Amino acid sequence: MFVRDRQSVEAVDWGNGTSHRLLVQRDGLGFGVAHTVVNAGSESRLQYTRHTEACYCIAGSGEVASADGSVVHRINPGIIYVLDQHDAHFLRADPDADMHLISIFDPPILGTERHRLSGNEFSQY
Repeated sequence: MFVRDRQSVEAVDWGNGTSHRLLVQRDGLGFGVAHTVVNAGSESRLQYTRHTEACYCIAGSGEVASADGSVVHRINPGIIYVLDQHDAHFLRADPDADMHLISIFDPPILGTERHRLSGNEFSQY
């Protein structure tokens, strides 16, 4: 058993916010966990080609949309969204406050990953 405090983990600037990577590959648990903050008013083009991801919203609000924009889901505290098909997607935080997510990755992330959020491509890792 071990305990880890978010303040004891250095925040990683992932591109449009910060991520405290609480459990990573070196922890040997088979999954990763991060407290992800999405900057208010930001839009991110994202895709995880090597991981599936589930995100549970604990604060703030926004939306997640399919790459072609045909499917849009509102995200509020208490909502989980799951990217089970390595889905390219847009993640948008509402302009009034940062959105906080608990992100679970399978397999676990290394902990140093960062997105490249420029141009019209979906950032991948």
